[in-house]
Amino acid sequence: MTSPADPHSKCFSHINGTSDQLRDRLAVSELCKGWPVYRDASEWKNYRNLFTEDATVWTTWSGPRHVDDFIAISKAGKEKGVFIMHRECGTLVELNSCNRRAIGKMKATITHRFKFDPSTGGPGVSPVTETAEFDVDCDCRFIFFCEKNPATDEWKAKYVKLFYEKDKVVPVDGRTAPVFTKEELDKIPVGYKYLGAAQARIGYQIDLDLPTASGELFGRMYAEMEKWLDGKPVDLFWESK
Repeated sequence: MTSPADPHSKCFSHINGTSDQLRDRLAVSELCKGWPVYRDASEWKNYRNLFTEDATVWTTWSGPRHVDDFIAISKAGKEKGVFIMHRECGTLVELNSCNRRAIGKMKATITHRFKFDPSTGGPGVSPVTETAEFDVDCDCRFIFFCEKNPATDEWKAKYVKLFYEKDKVVPVDGRTAPVFTKEELDKIPVGYKYLGAAQARIGYQIDLDLPTASGELFGRMYAEMEKWLDGKPVDLFWESK
């Protein structure tokens, strides 16, 4: 749960404004919505078109990756049966037209489908073994650090990093779910604890330095968002202390 204190120190253009501001915010909002629509459907050309040439994205299972590398490992995961989808729950944009910069805030639910053998706790591989088929749903906010190219007037995302706010295990059949140990769960920050624990069981190295709904990294992320809108350099490659 977030603190009742406002994390922003100032307001930027986020509602109303001039026709140009409205158009820019709409363009950035449209860009943000490309993540769930294009990645889930493997529309890789459209997905890549959302980003700058040197863009970096972060996820729980990938850590920071150049977007081309992220696309490559996403394809490899899909070939192995990794099934991740996204539900967009609303998107708004903060804009600083003078600096040609914007922050897109997309509320979404990540849903990752797993199949675990209940007797071992690992992925089910035998067709005769009853498996625990379940989703982990993680409510989050995708934060798109966007910039407008002065030559083309096109908006692109340079960085995408998420706030992970809460997650839960959802058995597909309504009854069968894995049991995670306290040791497994204690390794992962609250906000993506079940998602990270399940992904770790299938072999992923989980990024433990992602912002959640509170704490040090929550405040740092907001500070970097304001620096971006103010036209300043940002540093999103942190490690929590």
